[in-house]
Amino acid sequence: MPNDNLYRVVGQALEAGITAYQFRDKGTASQFNEDERFKVALRLRKLCAEYQVPFIVDDDVKLAVALRADGIHVGQSDEKIEQVISEVGNEMFIGLSCSNETELKDAEQVRGIAYYGCGPVYTTVSKADASPVIGTNGLSRLVKLAHRPVVAIGGITTKTAKKVRQTGAKGAAVISEIAQSPDIFLTVRQLKG
Repeated sequence: MPNDNLYRVVGQALEAGITAYQFRDKGTASQFNEDERFKVALRLRKLCAEYQVPFIVDDDVKLAVALRADGIHVGQSDEKIEQVISEVGNEMFIGLSCSNETELKDAEQVRGIAYYGCGPVYTTVSKADASPVIGTNGLSRLVKLAHRPVVAIGGITTKTAKKVRQTGAKGAAVISEIAQSPDIFLTVRQLKG
């Protein structure tokens, strides 16, 4: 997504009422070199601040600290959660991906995690290395086990958002459905129910 289009999509999504934004640019899917990544993320950070919406960085502690991000999100195969907590636990909130009961039960023993990103609920095209699909039944089980808020992730659309909300998840992380929408305002409204 070229930068101007990225800023347009995020700006419209913020205006439409999204409740958080996660900046994700890493690995083979990375679109920017380190310098560009900082500049793009800084502009998005400022845009989120205008709408008083939390800006979260995915799996890049150095970038999150440099931007004074509101939060950082890490996956099971990213930097160890205990290390992230020791580095930034007093500066920002921390989210952790969990795709099964074992990961969630282990995470429940760790202090300093603010929320869990659980899924993928459905097949996703946004993440090539996604874990196996857990469906809404799997999501419901994780929500019941969790003592922290759960954000559903993976393949969530306007057609499936209601089922996701019915699991008790506190939110849903959505990329493609918003980024590819011809009417971002309507899409966000439908996702939020």
